[in-house]
Amino acid sequence: MHCGMCLPTCPTYDATRRERHSPRGRIALMRAVADGELTASKSFAEEMSYCLGCLACQTACPAGVEYGQLLETARAEVEASGAVSTPARSFWRALTLKVLFTDPGLLRLAGRFLRLYQQSGLQTLVRKLKLTRLLPENLRSLEPMTPEIAPVFSDENIRLLEAPAGTAPRKHVALLTGCVQDLVFSDINRETADVLLANGCSVYTPREQPCCGSLHAHNGEHALAAGLARRMIDLLPPERFDAIISNAGGCGSHLRHYTPLLADDPAYAGRAVLWDSKIRDIHEWLLESGMRTPEATPFDDPVTVAYHDSCHLAHGQKVTRQPRELLAKIPGVKLQELPEASWCCGSAGVYNITQPEQSADLLSRKVANIQKTGVQYLAQSNPGCHLQIARGLAAAGSSTQVTQPVSLLARAYRRESNCKSH
Repeated sequence: MHCGMCLPTCPTYDATRRERHSPRGRIALMRAVADGELTASKSFAEEMSYCLGCLACQTACPAGVEYGQLLETARAEVEASGAVSTPARSFWRALTLKVLFTDPGLLRLAGRFLRLYQQSGLQTLVRKLKLTRLLPENLRSLEPMTPEIAPVFSDENIRLLEAPAGTAPRKHVALLTGCVQDLVFSDINRETADVLLANGCSVYTPREQPCCGSLHAHNGEHALAAGLARRMIDLLPPERFDAIISNAGGCGSHLRHYTPLLADDPAYAGRAVLWDSKIRDIHEWLLESGMRTPEATPFDDPVTVAYHDSCHLAHGQKVTRQPRELLAKIPGVKLQELPEASWCCGSAGVYNITQPEQSADLLSRKVANIQKTGVQYLAQSNPGCHLQIARGLAAAGSSTQVTQPVSLLARAYRRESNCKSH
């Protein structure tokens, strides 16, 4: 395609106005590599890394070009070529992608050590004494971005199987707890379970869930991503549930695209198709299955809320209407539209690590748009966006709090129950 309708939607093209930094330009580079006219060189790798992978171009494309799959294939080609391989890079990729994010028990153990470091006062002391200067440059820049680890993880505050009290379940669903979501926002997983229970669903939540493979697929590790997909399907056989629920936009986008990932695996190809048909974003599922409007408000006084579209929820899953409709159903919540609501915040998986300058520019743009609204709450539904935007608002001295639609809904249901009990 050469129409260029994707160009105005691309954050990197908007920033540089260079054709190579646009989806059309990158596809031309990919084709040149595929045709043998170019090699998967370091400059090609850098261009693929500079792309956010926000998928806004897919929404804009009149021909339905699957840019996300092309990008993942290009990044896999980069890894296979070894164009940017160094001992240090190989070590960190192996530690994170091949070890931590393939073993949920080990990832949680690392999370507990990090929480101990944070809560013991050692982190404060290290920062006060500026000992972070002793770290390698790449780790030094990451340290201030370290999220606060939750006091308990999802398996500690959600039972394996929970059912609505006093009534037979209308639906039987499985709940995905994620990686970052589990370590940092396990309270949101609890709230998601509570909302599902309040809407008549029994909720099955496996104790240890592997990474969905999103991080691996986006970073060129196709074989690892496929292996994790098989583990997820074995853990949660899709034929057993009415729906498999995701509350993280980035994870959900990958989770509902296992079909192309496992298309060449005769043992899993058919199951992957069924799996994809059962994946539902939490907002999508609530509206689809008949959400119950709460009778109480989440706060004593009315609040104004703006909604930020997670890129992969909006462009990867095409879920944009449902979160807004959900928010509009909550008493005492006034929804105010956010300028450039679907423009990327710059988190984009690990983009704020690999491309910190471009990420910071996008964050500043997002924060400025939020501040224009003057809202009390900014709702979104992705852990990366949550951390990125909260950090940006705090740095700007803004009083706007970052939350999620499902959190506001859970709060309304809780207050409803409290009112009835009194």
